[in-house]
Amino acid sequence: MDPRAIGVFDSGVGGLTVLKALRDRLPWESLLYLGDTARLPYGTKSAEAVSAYALQAARALVARDIKILVVADNTSSAQALGRLRAAFPDLPMVGVVEPGSAAAGHASARGRIIVIASESTVAAGAYPNAVRRARAEARVTQIACPLFVALVEEGLVDGPIAEQVVRHYLAANFLDAGEEERGDCLLLGCTHFPALSPLLRRMLGERVAIVDSASTTARAVEDVLESRGLAAPPGAPGVIRYLATDSPERFARVAPIFVPWTVTARDVEMITLE
Repeated sequence: MDPRAIGVFDSGVGGLTVLKALRDRLPWESLLYLGDTARLPYGTKSAEAVSAYALQAARALVARDIKILVVADNTSSAQALGRLRAAFPDLPMVGVVEPGSAAAGHASARGRIIVIASESTVAAGAYPNAVRRARAEARVTQIACPLFVALVEEGLVDGPIAEQVVRHYLAANFLDAGEEERGDCLLLGCTHFPALSPLLRRMLGERVAIVDSASTTARAVEDVLESRGLAAPPGAPGVIRYLATDSPERFARVAPIFVPWTVTARDVEMITLE
């Protein structure tokens, strides 16, 4: 049994979707969340910058004695996971790309999978490769949806503005597509995007499977903890702590979009990454 915290990092607040999934699945585990809010979004940055930022975030969490690192940021999972594992070879790590891709491979009825993500995640090509490892015959289309992050950060997860943006990005592959070309599975390749799930469900209909990497990542983390003897003893709820590289006030304001519990600015420690 290991009572140390699970470390989770994201480029901003969106990774709280993964934190919530971990809390739901492993309520007795302590969680330490780091949002690099001063430099979000990573999705528009170069691969070199993303790797450098991810390494700095990992060092900050390792310095606080975490037992496993969860890379909740999709861009970092796609572009920097190899470098992180090389830098910290003894630290177990779980990214969001592989678990989400495996779930999409299973959920898709016809293997017609549409991945929506940031520009950098799309450019990395990690999702199509991972999906095809889970389902070799899958046809995968990637769509960069940078405006989705801005919508979620502003709380515009429903209504006419959000509907127009969804139509802008997804009409060709879903709303206006013929039967053969229409996607039957939408893989949310960004931690912000689950906040749009109710709108996406309403617009795309029940025939489209919507896969969120958060819950599948939480299952993967549970498997690693159990296989390595790192699980905390079941009992009272674990402690949740928050770190951010910019305004704790903004972190606390945006957090309710992603988690159902209260986060105040006093709960968030502001740090500098080096």
